[in-house]
Amino acid sequence: MEIRRDIIDSFKQWKEDPKRKPILLKGARQIGKTWAMEAFGREAFEYYAKFDFDRQPELKSVFQTSKSPERILKELSLYTDIPIVAGKTLIIFDEIQECEEALNSLKYFYEDAPEYHVIAAGSLLGVAVKKRNMTVPVGKVSIMRMYPITFREFLRAADERTYRYVEDLDEANHLPEIIFNKLKMEYRRYLVCGGMPEAVISLLENRGMEVVEQVQQEILDLYELDFAKYATARDIPRIHAIWHSLPSQLAKKNRKFIYKIVKPGARSKDYEDALLWLEDAGMIYRVFNISKPGLPISAYEDPTAFKVYACDCGLLRRLARLPATVVLNANANYTEFKGSMAENAVVQSLMPLMKDEVPHYWSSDNRAEIEFIIQWGENIIPIEVKAENCISGRSLSVYAAKYQPKERIRFSFLNLQYNEGLLSCPSPLADWFHYFLPKS
Repeated sequence: MEIRRDIIDSFKQWKEDPKRKPILLKGARQIGKTWAMEAFGREAFEYYAKFDFDRQPELKSVFQTSKSPERILKELSLYTDIPIVAGKTLIIFDEIQECEEALNSLKYFYEDAPEYHVIAAGSLLGVAVKKRNMTVPVGKVSIMRMYPITFREFLRAADERTYRYVEDLDEANHLPEIIFNKLKMEYRRYLVCGGMPEAVISLLENRGMEVVEQVQQEILDLYELDFAKYATARDIPRIHAIWHSLPSQLAKKNRKFIYKIVKPGARSKDYEDALLWLEDAGMIYRVFNISKPGLPISAYEDPTAFKVYACDCGLLRRLARLPATVVLNANANYTEFKGSMAENAVVQSLMPLMKDEVPHYWSSDNRAEIEFIIQWGENIIPIEVKAENCISGRSLSVYAAKYQPKERIRFSFLNLQYNEGLLSCPSPLADWFHYFLPKS
């Protein structure tokens, strides 16, 4: 089974752009970057030639002796039976972090050989670049970020008829009960497996939860090995401690990141590098507090107050050792952590839509807190996230009274509707929320 990834459509748009630059594809480990590049090559080109600098370390010598794309391609053709033809062959550089000269060569492909289509990716690329003081040819590459499988992609594979129904929606009207129930069922399954492709495929092929859990644990174990491989000796225990503190951080009613939960007596200056490592690895998102919702929103960010979410709700569930049966049961009472799972899934939905801009959050003197604040075009939209059907609380009303936002959004498990500026959107439709905002 294969999961169709939306990023392939972005790749296809890039292919047709006469001013395209080589792509540098970033994203967390195990999200399917290599698969997506190869699938794009199969769909959009006559050929694709992949060069893996981890599996084929001898390739490095090709880039160490020349900066000329013409000469590089002549030598690369000795390592493959695939013809390398401009316009017909997709050239894939995988695990490019293993060869700084190959990374720098992207500049020369852009300047001297723009007729070739080149796409590169690497494991923990941001981390490796920093650790090895590698230079990235800024301005000469198109940096694209890839994320775990979204619920939109999951639904398309799990229940295509329901997916097609949702895709045709353009107004915030109540969903038929049969559609709404299917959405909720599939969304709970998504919360269990998350967006790691192997876990998703294991679930959709009905291999059993034991297999899904095993896949997720293997990914978590791989992440732990990455700490040792790519982090400094000083930061390894700190990265480990932060990562394993996520369930405790998010289980609190106030989800603001607290250093003493990581380790008693911990100080922010000692853990900042570890937090940055996890961010660069694509494993966490830091959602910073803002003092007020002004434009640009980044100008009002408080760098000392933030919440930390995992890159994938399925991995968070496994990290917390939360049984799948609890998540699948609509009546299960796991209080604060149910809200944490709901928020984490919404962050996952927002990130691809916001073009890498991480949401913020707002709070007011312990009286009110809005889970997420996003800048959507020229509008700043507050987003409240509620687990299941419980929508009690006055934070959104406090915020609305103070700032009079044009639109407000509440994600929950209530049906779809729009009323006087408030979009009540089922959490399963978070990937589509912009479909239901009034057209300006």
